[in-house]
Amino acid sequence: MSDVIYVSKETLEQLKEELHRMRTVDRPAAARAIAEAREKGDLKENAEYDAAKEAQGILEARIKKLESDVASARILSAENVDTSKVSILTKVTLTNLNTKKQITYKIVSEKEADLKAGKISVTSPIGKGLMGKVKGDVAEVQVPAGMIKLKIEEITV
Repeated sequence: MSDVIYVSKETLEQLKEELHRMRTVDRPAAARAIAEAREKGDLKENAEYDAAKEAQGILEARIKKLESDVASARILSAENVDTSKVSILTKVTLTNLNTKKQITYKIVSEKEADLKAGKISVTSPIGKGLMGKVKGDVAEVQVPAGMIKLKIEEITV
């Protein structure tokens, strides 16, 4: 079994729904595509058959990965989050001391990260740099653009 992944209840439900769809809709569709391609004759020179088999292999790998993710998923609840320090599921308001701009991020699991929605992964450079810090701390974080200093202004759920 793979490492434990922490997700919200909603994300776990989305993963389960995607897995169910892949098993009940996508897998039979892939089998039909292979059967249709097989009916077209010689398999040695049948590009459609090769493509259908390759697509099936990719689908099966994705199903296996989702099965592993669902099996190793643990639900995180905001009710148990300690807001005295930065941790997963906390919302952190920061001041970038390089630019003097303020930004708020929610620290989430890799599966839930969405920068446009202000959700950063606990395993991202900024997420790692903020973990365990308390209000008033300054985190120095190495990002692709260089070293940034982030002052923690507020930690909430």
